[in-house]
Amino acid sequence: MEAGVANAAPQKRSVGRRLADLFHGRPRLQVGTLLSGPIAWLVIGYLGSLAVLLIASFWSVNAVSGELIKGFSFDNYKELLDQSVYKDVALRTVGIAAAATVTDALLAFPIAFYMAKVASPRMKGLLVVAILMPLWSFYLVKVYAWQSMLATGGFVDWALDPIGLNGPGYGTTAVWLVESYLWLPYMILPIYAGLERIPNSMISASEDLGGRPWRTFSSVVFPLAFPAIVAGSIFTFSLTLGDYIIPQIIGTSRLFIGQAVYAHQGTAGNIPLAAAFTVVPIVIMGLYLWMAKRAGAFDAL
Repeated sequence: MEAGVANAAPQKRSVGRRLADLFHGRPRLQVGTLLSGPIAWLVIGYLGSLAVLLIASFWSVNAVSGELIKGFSFDNYKELLDQSVYKDVALRTVGIAAAATVTDALLAFPIAFYMAKVASPRMKGLLVVAILMPLWSFYLVKVYAWQSMLATGGFVDWALDPIGLNGPGYGTTAVWLVESYLWLPYMILPIYAGLERIPNSMISASEDLGGRPWRTFSSVVFPLAFPAIVAGSIFTFSLTLGDYIIPQIIGTSRLFIGQAVYAHQGTAGNIPLAAAFTVVPIVIMGLYLWMAKRAGAFDAL
Protein backbone atom coordinates (compact mmCIF):
# COMPACT_ATOMS: atom_id res chain seq x y z
CA MET A 1 0.00 0.00 0.00
CA GLU A 2 2.76 2.43 0.95
CA ALA A 3 4.72 1.51 -2.15
CA GLY A 4 1.70 2.29 -4.32
CA VAL A 5 1.34 5.73 -2.78
CA ALA A 6 5.04 6.46 -3.24
CA ASN A 7 4.95 5.42 -6.88
CA ALA A 8 1.82 7.51 -7.69
CA ALA A 9 2.39 10.28 -10.25
CA PRO A 10 2.51 13.82 -8.77
CA GLN A 11 -0.68 15.82 -9.35
CA LYS A 12 -0.34 18.44 -12.11
CA ARG A 13 -0.88 22.05 -11.05
CA SER A 14 -3.30 24.24 -12.96
CA VAL A 15 -2.17 27.12 -15.19
CA GLY A 16 -3.64 29.64 -12.78
CA ARG A 17 -1.72 28.17 -9.88
CA ARG A 18 1.55 28.25 -11.82
CA LEU A 19 0.95 31.88 -12.79
CA ALA A 20 0.21 32.75 -9.17
CA ASP A 21 3.50 31.16 -8.14
CA LEU A 22 5.29 33.08 -10.89
CA PHE A 23 4.04 36.47 -9.69
CA HIS A 24 4.29 35.71 -5.98
CA GLY A 25 6.96 37.82 -4.32
CA ARG A 26 7.81 39.72 -7.52
CA PRO A 27 6.22 43.20 -7.20
CA ARG A 28 8.08 44.60 -10.20
CA LEU A 29 6.79 41.82 -12.42
CA GLN A 30 3.26 42.40 -11.12
CA VAL A 31 3.36 46.14 -11.84
CA GLY A 32 5.03 45.63 -15.22
CA THR A 33 2.42 43.12 -16.33
CA LEU A 34 -0.42 45.33 -15.09
CA LEU A 35 0.87 48.36 -17.03
CA SER A 36 1.98 46.49 -20.16
CA GLY A 37 -1.40 46.85 -21.90
CA PRO A 38 -1.89 50.60 -21.33
CA ILE A 39 1.76 51.34 -22.11
CA ALA A 40 1.56 49.32 -25.33
CA TRP A 41 -1.56 51.25 -26.33
CA LEU A 42 0.14 54.55 -25.52
CA VAL A 43 3.28 53.71 -27.49
CA ILE A 44 1.62 52.11 -30.49
CA GLY A 45 -1.70 53.92 -30.77
CA TYR A 46 -0.79 57.40 -29.55
CA LEU A 47 2.93 58.01 -29.78
CA GLY A 48 3.09 55.84 -32.89
CA SER A 49 0.51 57.96 -34.70
CA LEU A 50 2.36 61.13 -33.68
CA ALA A 51 5.59 59.65 -35.03
CA VAL A 52 3.91 58.86 -38.37
CA LEU A 53 2.51 62.40 -38.42
CA LEU A 54 5.94 63.88 -37.82
CA ILE A 55 7.49 61.71 -40.55
CA ALA A 56 4.75 62.65 -43.02
CA SER A 57 5.39 66.35 -42.39
CA PHE A 58 8.76 65.96 -44.15
CA TRP A 59 7.24 64.45 -47.29
CA SER A 60 6.06 66.43 -50.30
CA VAL A 61 3.51 66.22 -53.10
CA ASN A 62 4.28 66.09 -56.80
CA ALA A 63 2.91 69.29 -58.31
CA VAL A 64 1.89 67.55 -61.56
CA SER A 65 0.63 64.11 -60.57
CA GLY A 66 -0.34 64.88 -56.95
CA GLU A 67 1.43 61.76 -55.73
CA LEU A 68 3.21 61.63 -52.39
CA ILE A 69 6.99 61.86 -52.49
CA LYS A 70 8.29 60.09 -49.39
CA GLY A 71 11.56 61.92 -49.15
CA PHE A 72 13.08 64.11 -46.46
CA SER A 73 12.46 67.82 -47.02
CA PHE A 74 11.84 70.97 -44.98
CA ASP A 75 9.75 72.56 -47.76
CA ASN A 76 6.49 72.30 -45.81
CA TYR A 77 7.91 74.07 -42.77
CA LYS A 78 9.55 76.65 -45.01
CA GLU A 79 6.18 77.35 -46.62
CA LEU A 80 4.54 77.74 -43.22
CA LEU A 81 7.17 80.30 -42.23
CA ASP A 82 7.17 82.17 -45.55
CA GLN A 83 3.41 82.43 -46.11
CA SER A 84 1.86 85.08 -43.86
CA VAL A 85 -1.57 83.44 -44.08
CA TYR A 86 -0.38 80.53 -41.92
CA LYS A 87 1.04 82.90 -39.34
CA ASP A 88 -2.28 84.75 -39.24
CA VAL A 89 -4.20 81.50 -38.79
CA ALA A 90 -1.88 80.37 -35.98
CA LEU A 91 -2.00 83.73 -34.19
CA ARG A 92 -5.79 83.88 -34.54
CA THR A 93 -6.17 80.42 -33.06
CA VAL A 94 -3.77 81.08 -30.18
CA GLY A 95 -5.48 84.42 -29.52
CA ILE A 96 -8.93 82.85 -29.27
CA ALA A 97 -7.57 80.04 -27.08
CA ALA A 98 -5.94 82.57 -24.74
CA ALA A 99 -9.07 84.77 -24.67
CA ALA A 100 -11.32 81.80 -23.86
CA THR A 101 -8.91 80.66 -21.14
CA VAL A 102 -8.78 84.08 -19.47
CA THR A 103 -12.56 84.44 -19.73
CA ASP A 104 -13.15 81.05 -18.15
CA ALA A 105 -10.68 81.82 -15.35
CA LEU A 106 -12.47 85.08 -14.52
CA LEU A 107 -15.86 83.37 -14.54
CA ALA A 108 -14.77 80.20 -12.79
CA PHE A 109 -12.92 81.64 -9.81
CA PRO A 110 -15.86 83.27 -7.98
CA ILE A 111 -18.05 80.21 -8.66
CA ALA A 112 -15.36 77.84 -7.40
CA PHE A 113 -14.65 80.02 -4.35
CA TYR A 114 -18.34 80.07 -3.40
CA MET A 115 -18.51 76.29 -3.75
CA ALA A 116 -15.35 75.65 -1.73
CA LYS A 117 -15.61 78.23 1.05
CA VAL A 118 -19.15 79.57 1.32
CA ALA A 119 -21.77 77.07 0.13
CA SER A 120 -23.33 74.51 2.45
CA PRO A 121 -22.64 70.82 1.75
CA ARG A 122 -26.08 70.46 0.15
CA MET A 123 -25.65 73.52 -2.05
CA LYS A 124 -22.12 72.43 -2.93
CA GLY A 125 -23.44 69.10 -4.21
CA LEU A 126 -26.14 70.81 -6.26
CA LEU A 127 -23.63 73.17 -7.82
CA VAL A 128 -21.30 70.31 -8.74
CA VAL A 129 -24.19 68.54 -10.47
CA ALA A 130 -25.20 71.76 -12.24
CA ILE A 131 -21.64 72.26 -13.51
CA LEU A 132 -21.30 68.68 -14.70
CA MET A 133 -24.74 68.49 -16.29
CA PRO A 134 -23.80 70.34 -19.53
CA LEU A 135 -21.04 67.77 -20.05
CA TRP A 136 -23.67 65.02 -20.24
CA SER A 137 -25.24 66.45 -23.39
CA PHE A 138 -23.82 65.81 -26.85
CA TYR A 139 -21.15 68.25 -28.00
CA LEU A 140 -22.76 68.96 -31.39
CA VAL A 141 -26.16 69.59 -29.82
CA LYS A 142 -24.73 72.45 -27.78
CA VAL A 143 -22.86 73.91 -30.75
CA TYR A 144 -25.93 73.86 -33.01
CA ALA A 145 -28.00 75.32 -30.18
CA TRP A 146 -25.58 78.26 -30.03
CA GLN A 147 -25.73 78.54 -33.82
CA SER A 148 -29.49 79.09 -33.67
CA MET A 149 -29.15 81.47 -30.71
CA LEU A 150 -26.54 83.62 -32.47
CA ALA A 151 -28.37 83.71 -35.81
CA THR A 152 -29.88 86.99 -37.00
CA GLY A 153 -33.13 87.42 -35.13
CA GLY A 154 -32.22 84.61 -32.75
CA PHE A 155 -32.41 84.47 -28.98
CA VAL A 156 -29.34 86.65 -28.40
CA ASP A 157 -30.68 89.42 -30.64
CA TRP A 158 -34.07 89.15 -28.93
CA ALA A 159 -32.50 89.38 -25.44
CA LEU A 160 -30.35 92.42 -26.34
CA ASP A 161 -32.99 94.27 -28.35
CA PRO A 162 -34.62 96.01 -25.32
CA ILE A 163 -31.32 97.81 -24.59
CA GLY A 164 -30.69 98.69 -28.21
CA LEU A 165 -27.94 96.13 -28.91
CA ASN A 166 -27.51 93.27 -31.32
CA GLY A 167 -25.79 89.93 -30.95
CA PRO A 168 -22.32 89.29 -32.38
CA GLY A 169 -23.67 87.04 -35.12
CA TYR A 170 -21.24 84.52 -36.59
CA GLY A 171 -17.51 85.14 -36.57
CA THR A 172 -14.50 85.34 -34.30
CA THR A 173 -16.42 86.86 -31.38
CA ALA A 174 -19.01 84.10 -31.58
CA VAL A 175 -16.26 81.46 -31.60
CA TRP A 176 -14.73 83.00 -28.46
CA LEU A 177 -18.16 83.08 -26.78
CA VAL A 178 -19.03 79.47 -27.54
CA GLU A 179 -15.56 78.15 -26.69
CA SER A 180 -15.72 79.94 -23.33
CA TYR A 181 -19.13 78.44 -22.62
CA LEU A 182 -18.22 74.87 -23.56
CA TRP A 183 -14.97 74.59 -21.63
CA LEU A 184 -16.00 76.53 -18.50
CA PRO A 185 -16.62 73.35 -16.39
CA TYR A 186 -13.06 72.22 -17.10
CA MET A 187 -11.84 75.41 -15.43
CA ILE A 188 -14.25 75.44 -12.50
CA LEU A 189 -13.52 71.94 -11.22
CA PRO A 190 -9.69 72.23 -10.91
CA ILE A 191 -9.98 75.63 -9.23
CA TYR A 192 -12.63 74.26 -6.88
CA ALA A 193 -10.35 71.36 -5.96
CA GLY A 194 -7.43 73.74 -5.40
CA LEU A 195 -9.45 76.10 -3.22
CA GLU A 196 -10.73 73.24 -1.09
CA ARG A 197 -7.13 72.39 -0.18
CA ILE A 198 -6.58 75.84 1.31
CA PRO A 199 -7.20 75.60 5.08
CA ASN A 200 -9.82 78.03 6.34
CA SER A 201 -7.46 78.78 9.22
CA MET A 202 -5.09 80.55 6.82
CA ILE A 203 -7.84 82.89 5.65
CA SER A 204 -8.92 83.49 9.25
CA ALA A 205 -5.31 84.20 10.25
CA SER A 206 -5.02 86.84 7.55
CA GLU A 207 -8.21 88.48 8.78
CA ASP A 208 -7.02 88.34 12.41
CA LEU A 209 -3.81 90.10 11.37
CA GLY A 210 -5.83 92.97 9.91
CA GLY A 211 -5.79 91.92 6.29
CA ARG A 212 -8.63 93.37 4.28
CA PRO A 213 -10.56 91.06 1.91
CA TRP A 214 -8.60 92.19 -1.16
CA ARG A 215 -5.28 91.80 0.67
CA THR A 216 -6.28 88.34 1.88
CA PHE A 217 -7.22 87.39 -1.66
CA SER A 218 -4.08 88.74 -3.30
CA SER A 219 -1.61 87.53 -0.65
CA VAL A 220 -3.13 84.26 0.54
CA VAL A 221 -5.93 82.84 -1.63
CA PHE A 222 -4.71 83.66 -5.13
CA PRO A 223 -1.07 82.48 -4.72
CA LEU A 224 -2.22 79.18 -3.26
CA ALA A 225 -4.91 78.71 -5.92
CA PHE A 226 -2.73 79.79 -8.85
CA PRO A 227 -1.45 76.27 -9.66
CA ALA A 228 -5.07 75.09 -9.86
CA ILE A 229 -5.90 77.96 -12.22
CA VAL A 230 -3.01 77.00 -14.46
CA ALA A 231 -4.12 73.36 -14.31
CA GLY A 232 -7.60 74.35 -15.49
CA SER A 233 -6.11 76.51 -18.22
CA ILE A 234 -4.37 73.45 -19.67
CA PHE A 235 -7.78 71.99 -20.49
CA THR A 236 -9.41 75.16 -21.80
CA PHE A 237 -6.40 76.28 -23.83
CA SER A 238 -5.69 72.91 -25.43
CA LEU A 239 -9.35 72.15 -26.20
CA THR A 240 -9.81 75.54 -27.85
CA LEU A 241 -6.51 75.34 -29.69
CA GLY A 242 -7.38 72.06 -31.36
CA ASP A 243 -11.09 72.63 -31.92
CA TYR A 244 -12.37 72.33 -35.46
CA ILE A 245 -16.14 72.04 -35.15
CA ILE A 246 -16.98 75.35 -33.45
CA PRO A 247 -15.02 77.54 -35.93
CA GLN A 248 -16.56 75.56 -38.79
CA ILE A 249 -20.15 75.99 -37.58
CA ILE A 250 -20.05 79.33 -35.73
CA GLY A 251 -17.19 81.06 -37.55
CA THR A 252 -16.92 82.66 -40.95
CA SER A 253 -14.29 82.49 -43.68
CA ARG A 254 -11.48 83.35 -41.24
CA LEU A 255 -9.72 80.03 -40.75
CA PHE A 256 -8.37 78.45 -37.59
CA ILE A 257 -5.67 75.78 -37.37
CA GLY A 258 -8.11 72.86 -37.33
CA GLN A 259 -9.91 74.12 -40.41
CA ALA A 260 -6.67 74.77 -42.28
CA VAL A 261 -5.41 71.26 -41.52
CA TYR A 262 -8.70 69.74 -42.69
CA ALA A 263 -8.67 71.80 -45.87
CA HIS A 264 -5.15 70.71 -46.78
CA GLN A 265 -5.67 67.02 -46.15
CA GLY A 266 -9.13 67.02 -47.76
CA THR A 267 -9.86 69.56 -50.48
CA ALA A 268 -6.29 70.49 -51.35
CA GLY A 269 -5.00 66.95 -50.93
CA ASN A 270 -1.69 68.09 -49.45
CA ILE A 271 -1.29 65.69 -46.55
CA PRO A 272 2.38 66.54 -45.82
CA LEU A 273 1.59 70.26 -45.46
CA ALA A 274 -1.39 69.41 -43.25
CA ALA A 275 0.89 67.23 -41.10
CA ALA A 276 3.44 70.03 -40.83
CA PHE A 277 0.75 72.51 -39.77
CA THR A 278 -0.47 70.01 -37.16
CA VAL A 279 2.96 70.13 -35.56
CA VAL A 280 2.38 73.83 -34.77
CA PRO A 281 -0.24 73.29 -32.01
CA ILE A 282 1.80 70.36 -30.69
CA VAL A 283 4.80 72.63 -30.24
CA ILE A 284 2.63 75.36 -28.73
CA MET A 285 1.09 72.94 -26.22
CA GLY A 286 4.53 71.55 -25.40
CA LEU A 287 5.72 75.03 -24.46
CA TYR A 288 2.49 75.68 -22.57
CA LEU A 289 2.84 72.46 -20.55
CA TRP A 290 6.45 73.31 -19.76
CA MET A 291 5.39 76.71 -18.40
CA ALA A 292 2.50 75.09 -16.52
CA LYS A 293 4.90 72.65 -14.90
CA ARG A 294 7.12 75.51 -13.83
CA ALA A 295 4.05 77.15 -12.28
CA GLY A 296 3.28 74.00 -10.27
CA ALA A 297 0.10 73.15 -12.14
CA PHE A 298 0.71 69.40 -12.08
CA ASP A 299 0.75 69.50 -8.30
CA ALA A 300 -2.86 70.65 -8.39
CA LEU A 301 -4.11 67.86 -10.65
